[in-house]
Amino acid sequence: MASEERSAPNPIPRFPAGFLWGVSTSAHQIEGAVDEREPSVWDTFTAEPGRVKDDSTAAVACDHYHRYPEDVALLSGLGVDAYRFSISWPRVNSPGGLDFYDRLVDELLTAGVRPVPTLFHWDLPARLDWLERDTAYRFAEYVSMVVDRLGDRVKKWITLNEPAEHTLLGHALGTHAPGKQLLFDALPVAHHQLLAHGLAVRALRAAGASDIGIANSHGPTWPASQEQADLDAAAFYDVLLNRLFAEPLLLGEYPEGLGELMPGDVQADLKVIAEPLDWYGVNYYAPTRVGAPQGTEIEFGGVRIPAELPFSVRQIEDVPVTDFGWPVVPEALTELLTTFQDRYGDRLPPIVITENGCSYEGIDDQNRIAYLDGHLRALHRAVEAGVDVRGYFVWSLLDNFEWAEGYARRFGLVHVDYDTLTRTPKASYTWLRDVLRAQR
Repeated sequence: MASEERSAPNPIPRFPAGFLWGVSTSAHQIEGAVDEREPSVWDTFTAEPGRVKDDSTAAVACDHYHRYPEDVALLSGLGVDAYRFSISWPRVNSPGGLDFYDRLVDELLTAGVRPVPTLFHWDLPARLDWLERDTAYRFAEYVSMVVDRLGDRVKKWITLNEPAEHTLLGHALGTHAPGKQLLFDALPVAHHQLLAHGLAVRALRAAGASDIGIANSHGPTWPASQEQADLDAAAFYDVLLNRLFAEPLLLGEYPEGLGELMPGDVQADLKVIAEPLDWYGVNYYAPTRVGAPQGTEIEFGGVRIPAELPFSVRQIEDVPVTDFGWPVVPEALTELLTTFQDRYGDRLPPIVITENGCSYEGIDDQNRIAYLDGHLRALHRAVEAGVDVRGYFVWSLLDNFEWAEGYARRFGLVHVDYDTLTRTPKASYTWLRDVLRAQR
């Protein structure tokens, strides 16, 4: 029988005491119940034929709005410390909208799971526009309403999710809601979101909150070659996707040359934007290989990249890819975090990985297990290198509406049958449950 026995798996190294383990979702992707809230830009966007690859909408999605007790039970069974969800601004603007989050927070606390809400995850009310400065102030008012209602029980807050992608995909390239193709004229959207973040931090602090972060997406940028044109293109891309959204927060300044492109009294705004954070959230999926423009439009990772941009995104050769075609490079997570530590030094707060995950088909999802295993080991190497990492959230608890990809991509630890809405934990759910037990 010995020849048939499997060798014991190599356990994930032990993370520091108090390390926060969680999973993430977002409101528009899972809640459904769109007729019980005001419209968002994503409702308007998905109503236009051809905007979503399978022409689906999030009208039902996972029906989490009505099935949240079942989903909280899944969180409890998984054994996570915390659940990162988002609060729908359009729902809060609607009668009874905050009542839902009241119930969800109470259900989580009863189950022993810490609620970690994100206050904006791309579902802007359809009547607002990030090109308008006033939207930042409306956001602060909404945040004050939420913290006034939930702040007695919610202690850890996230202001914005991925303002870089919301700017680039939604306003520069038009592949996400609201579908604008402004290219570099979208820069005010970045500034107004960052200003909204700073105003939200002030509103949260005024209500007594003391555990506040943001969820920014970051990844290493690798030049396609050592030719100067490729090096310059990669440096530009790194500014646009990494430094533009980190340095106003951490250093109180824009990268050289960008501040004068922003609207309003930029120096006064930067004082608001740079309100001190208690921790800095990083969403990591993959590095990006970038070279000089090639003169033709390409599609990469489901995104159309126009020829007129001063860079082109290239394939990373000889690495595995997910079912979404994204490269799997765990060691790039270590590189990213150590680079941030070197770049920002003591200006960098403790880090929480607020998203990390992958799209694979199937319930026996061994590829997802391998992905998470590799990234947790890479994260631990960053900790060993001296990076102060305080937590890790898997994306995502549930298969869900994957934005412009519709229901074609499955990121969940739990499979959702979109016809019956039946939830089925995948092999990765059981694997992560066992990892968390071993960590404790």
